[in-house]
Amino acid sequence: MGELSARPNIAAKLEKQLADIGITTVAELKNVGSRKAWLRILARDPSACIMRLSALEGAIQEVRWNYLDDTTKIALRDFYQKHKG
Repeated sequence: MGELSARPNIAAKLEKQLADIGITTVAELKNVGSRKAWLRILARDPSACIMRLSALEGAIQEVRWNYLDDTTKIALRDFYQKHKG
């Protein structure tokens, strides 16, 4: 387990998916952002869901995904629907 798994919401599977798309540090994840990271994962794994997107954003904000503020949750849902629709 690496640096990313110390963040909320990042378990071994998601950490591996991040590594597979070239993200291995918290700084890289923050730089890329949850949405771009999720799109890269989606390109490799069509099962990538809104929960994975929310998990990434929560990891960036250092909170469990369910504690994201409502504005963020709505923005993530809209982004997800636009790309996965």
